[in-house]
Amino acid sequence: MKNTCKNSMKSQGYGKIHVYTGNGKGKTTAAFGLAFRACGRDKKVAIIQFLKGKGDYGETRSAELHKNLDVYQFGRKSFVFAKNIQEIDSVEVKKGIELAKKLLKKSEIDILILDEINIAIDFGLIDVKVVMELFTISDIIEIILTGRNAKKEIIEKADLVTEMKEIKHYYTKNIDAREGIEY
Repeated sequence: MKNTCKNSMKSQGYGKIHVYTGNGKGKTTAAFGLAFRACGRDKKVAIIQFLKGKGDYGETRSAELHKNLDVYQFGRKSFVFAKNIQEIDSVEVKKGIELAKKLLKKSEIDILILDEINIAIDFGLIDVKVVMELFTISDIIEIILTGRNAKKEIIEKADLVTEMKEIKHYYTKNIDAREGIEY
């Protein structure tokens, strides 16, 4: 779907870089909230989820209800930790980055969300410079990066940075992720 309002996007101040980082809950939730809000304003949104392959998440189910929202998942079905990284993780991250480049070059979207890209960088699955090169492809597409441990270079380049800080969490009481709340 070709966006009809691209000519005025730059003059309206679009093309900003957002970062949602920190050790607290809510980074992906904030990004999806922004995506749902944008869809309510007829914006076209693409979300690339890194290290979340083919998972059954509530947010991806909700995304299916929005005609202007596409979600692409790149990763294994199992959760990726620093201690269980496999070669396939690097391959999947690179596939996601290639899709991001393609989407930015086509300029058919208003917002690109790179969910958990900060973790992919932190785990060494992609170089921070490769991700930062994405910022130079389009000056009118809003780019949102989520995940813990955002690199200094990304934070410095971003126009908006929000840190989710964990104060208290029920995970510390061995409560597992709950359907509809964490996934």
